[in-house]
Amino acid sequence: MQIDLRTVTIKPLRHTFDHIARRFGDKPASRYQEGTYDLQQTDIFHYRPMWEPDKRLFDPTRTRIHMKDWYALKDPRQFYYGAYTIARARQQEAAESSFDMIEARGLADLMPEGLRQLALELLTPLRHMEWAGNMGNAYITAYGYGTAMTQPCLYHAMDHLGVAQYLTRIGLTLGGPEALDAAKHAWMHHPSWQPMRRQVENLLVLDDWFEIFVAQNFVLEGLCYPLIYDQLDARFSAGGATAVSMMTRFMAEWASETARWIDAQIKVVAAESPENQAQLSAWVTQYRAAALDALQPLAVRAFAGDADLVLAEVLAEFTARCRKAGLTVQE
Repeated sequence: MQIDLRTVTIKPLRHTFDHIARRFGDKPASRYQEGTYDLQQTDIFHYRPMWEPDKRLFDPTRTRIHMKDWYALKDPRQFYYGAYTIARARQQEAAESSFDMIEARGLADLMPEGLRQLALELLTPLRHMEWAGNMGNAYITAYGYGTAMTQPCLYHAMDHLGVAQYLTRIGLTLGGPEALDAAKHAWMHHPSWQPMRRQVENLLVLDDWFEIFVAQNFVLEGLCYPLIYDQLDARFSAGGATAVSMMTRFMAEWASETARWIDAQIKVVAAESPENQAQLSAWVTQYRAAALDALQPLAVRAFAGDADLVLAEVLAEFTARCRKAGLTVQE
């Protein structure tokens, strides 16, 4: 018996969902497009919030920023849930390998005592700042508008919890459980940490969700992460504390990755209108000064007489980043 096999092409009736087809045309869509665009609920609400009767549950007027299309804020990483979790799982595996090597070979015990103490004083208390970052981005997720913005902010909120956990683990590795109690006491009472504590607590009470995005994600992280995970990390490596660099590997990589996403949002919003550009520039100017005041005592503890020089370098890099995003800021 002879059997002939033939290939039959079946033309699909549709290539994607209707709401995606209306935006991009009836053609195969990426998973990112299907999991991001036009998912924000816009009508058929049961009631207005009793605590804010002048607003809808999802209301674009909760921020002073105005956009014709909030879905213009595309994530250059193309993160939807699947892509995000896969990327973070790979990074977690690398981070776990670093911690395992440090513990197996006793690398933490080989660090100079001065640098070990410096790491405990400057890194472990930052877990409280990361918690505030989680809260701020969770607020953006709850009250922001457009899935293209709220979805990556939710991922960003969870990443802050991950960073806080790594900082906690650094404290346990270098100083044991007592290091965490000391870090909390420093956060609550040490004079060097009170400007930072004041700054993050001020951010927790902001109402404008895009203002939080600028103040927290763009300004505070844009100044703090280069100072801690670039400049200070270089000092640890040069002084024989390579173990600290290994334990902060995730933070350094994550800061570089998320900066691409944050800058893309700022650039699109600034280009939307002169009003947006002016508002963003005003926010950056305001919160940049507060962030520098918060970082000044930490820089002095880390770099002593070179603190002003290091902060100036960090500020110059941030100012260049602002101008590249289309903002008008002064030196």
